[in-house]
This record gives sequence, structure tokens and C-alpha cells, in this order.
Amino acid sequence: MKGIKELRQKTIKELENESRILREEIGKLNIEFKINPAKDTNLLTKKRKRLSVILTILKEKKDSLKLENKN
Repeated sequence: MKGIKELRQKTIKELENESRILREEIGKLNIEFKINPAKDTNLLTKKRKRLSVILTILKEKKDSLKLENKN
């Protein structure tokens, strides 16, 4: 997946903001797909996968920050 390096360079605040935006988009797409099925049915899967990558990187950053504060 492209853009992982770019995501790793972002701050925790930026990643949290991006994850919030993606969650809103996923919610809207869920409703939209139930009312009017889209031609690109893979769009929802792509957004979910992107969200999982963001959340994984966010967790890694938070864990590394905790370790730095402990030492």
C-alpha cells in the first residue's frame, strides 16, 4: 500500500484526525451503499484497510512514546 511512509512521518494528532475523517466517510458510505449500491463496491474495503493501517501506525507511535516516557 502506498503512502505508509508518509503516514509514519505524521504526528499523532494528524493520524487521529485522519482516522476520525475516515470513520465518518465509512459511515456515510455504509448508508449510501444500502440506499443506492455504488459501481465501485471495493471502495468501502479500501477505506477500511486504510483506516486499519492508520490505527496500527497510531498504536505503534503511542506505544513507543510510552516506552520513551518510562525510561
